[in-house]
Amino acid sequence: METREIFRNISPLDHRYSLSEREVFARLIPWLSEEAAVRACAKAESALAQAHLADRGRLTPALKAALSAAAEVDPSEVYQEEEKTKHNIRALVNVLKKKVPAEIAPLIHLGATSADILDTALAFRMQGAAREVGLPLLCKLELLLCDFAEREAETPQAGRTHGQHAVPITLGFAFAEYVSRLGKSILEIDRLSRQLKGKLAGAAGAYNATALISRDPETLERRYLTELGLEPSEHSTQLVEPEYLLRLLLEYNVAFGIIANLADDLRHLQRSEIGEVREDFSAEQVGSSTMPQKRNPWNSEHVKSLWKEFMPRVTTFFMDQISEHQRDLTNSASQRFIAEYVTGFCFAVQRMITVVEGLGADRERLLANLRGGDGIPGGIMAEPAYILLAETGVSDAHEVIRRITLSAEREGISFGDALNREPAVFDRIALKLADLGLVAESGEAREFFRRPENYCGLAARKAKSIAGKYRSIFSTLEKSFLEEGKNV
Repeated sequence: METREIFRNISPLDHRYSLSEREVFARLIPWLSEEAAVRACAKAESALAQAHLADRGRLTPALKAALSAAAEVDPSEVYQEEEKTKHNIRALVNVLKKKVPAEIAPLIHLGATSADILDTALAFRMQGAAREVGLPLLCKLELLLCDFAEREAETPQAGRTHGQHAVPITLGFAFAEYVSRLGKSILEIDRLSRQLKGKLAGAAGAYNATALISRDPETLERRYLTELGLEPSEHSTQLVEPEYLLRLLLEYNVAFGIIANLADDLRHLQRSEIGEVREDFSAEQVGSSTMPQKRNPWNSEHVKSLWKEFMPRVTTFFMDQISEHQRDLTNSASQRFIAEYVTGFCFAVQRMITVVEGLGADRERLLANLRGGDGIPGGIMAEPAYILLAETGVSDAHEVIRRITLSAEREGISFGDALNREPAVFDRIALKLADLGLVAESGEAREFFRRPENYCGLAARKAKSIAGKYRSIFSTLEKSFLEEGKNV
């Protein structure tokens, strides 16, 4: 077989990122490499021959072993044969016929069309890549996010909308958003990966060929697919219904977007003027070729950049949904690049795992930003002032408080001080605070507006609740993937 030095490869996945994510790359090779593609087709051919033998009552342990051994074909042999046949599946069939006992060689590919092998092998590979690599990585990331959300559940933070301070929340609550969003997407990937289908329905999907071979072509099809851990497509043309795989790929893209959104938030929270969290930065790591002080959020940026590259490929997934009549070959090249997409996605998940594992929160900076980082110290407390004033019966409470914030901004004083200068307003608010039991007496109202960290609503409770819910789900799911891996 022709070999190529790694730095002479063209795809960055095969040199730059395969080196930085060695472990993930190694785990993907058995499912997504060209060797994996050829051997999955060989495994499908082996499963088909076994189904024929079982259908005829002739399958023995020795023949099963011979067919399984033949499936471990050398891809270079198939490629050399393809130089002659100009057809990849016919080349594989020719190679396999020479590797199995002569009496069963006629059963290789009998009754099948190329897509019976190719579509089935692709489903087998995508299911394996999801369940052996993608989902375990996602589970690990989800549990790390649960850890962070719980750890920082009560750490006050300024909520932000439109890039501006909104109302106080907690850092754990901000992370619980991603726990919830990603958690639901992972569960959907799990469900969809188990629903991938194969086929043995022939050239146009009507079982023409296998109806000549078997009394029950659909039972033959089920035997074939069971060997590969799959079920038949409900209706086939020459192709498996494309929506099974399409939906899985689309859900990957949903999860990819959630992770990219998290990466973007983390990147912004590391800005010099915000500085609320920070990625791990090793002692010998360099942030800039010319500015020695730089500590760039490069891992978060890397995740966002991978998303930018791979997200648009969804367009091609949709284009591959369409095939003329019972089949055309317009997906023959484009479908090969699905492996790149899944690889890029797994690399992004692993990189986000690295980010979250080493992520630190600067609690002093978080509190300082909350108390005075919006241009009007304490201005983040305008909402409770308005709500409390309205609760006393003031119909234009919003406008009253808005004018006070403008006064604070114009004079460069804190919102609390500006509020104190309006005794008619402040006294009503203070009495309401005391009535609600939020302060012991009205005199403590001034302190309430100096400490926005006490106005976080249900943020801490929600963070703990959501993190606990998904920890329970994914601790169990992670164990199930470990068990599946032992059985492969």
